[in-house]
Amino acid sequence: MGIEWRDSLATGVEVIDNQHKELLLRFDKLLTACQAGQGTEELKTLQAFLGDYVITHFNDEEALQRQHHYPDYEAHHAEHLRFIEKINKMKLETQKGGISTHHVIDTNNMLLKWLLNHISKVDTKLGAFLKTCTP
Repeated sequence: MGIEWRDSLATGVEVIDNQHKELLLRFDKLLTACQAGQGTEELKTLQAFLGDYVITHFNDEEALQRQHHYPDYEAHHAEHLRFIEKINKMKLETQKGGISTHHVIDTNNMLLKWLLNHISKVDTKLGAFLKTCTP
């Protein structure tokens, strides 16, 4: 049970699509580790990655939105803030009490929802808008 990039997730913006591909690769590593009974160890690696990823990725995405006067910028930005809040909350929980199976499950669910709802709907909508901005 792996997860792979699908062309239907493409925004048409190479840097954004490459960042999304990297997120999927990392998510797939977590799923693979879970199947091998090593999900808690992989979650530590994923949390470190997500801390850096969200800063870089969201900044890149939002810079494009501001540059092109994306009309849904505020709502998109708010979704990013909620995702960052979830990541920070989970990271704080695991720093205080250690990583447990429920953290692995919660992270899997969070990333799956992010993939299904944000990337496949919100980001592809942004990509469609950006395509109208380029000659």
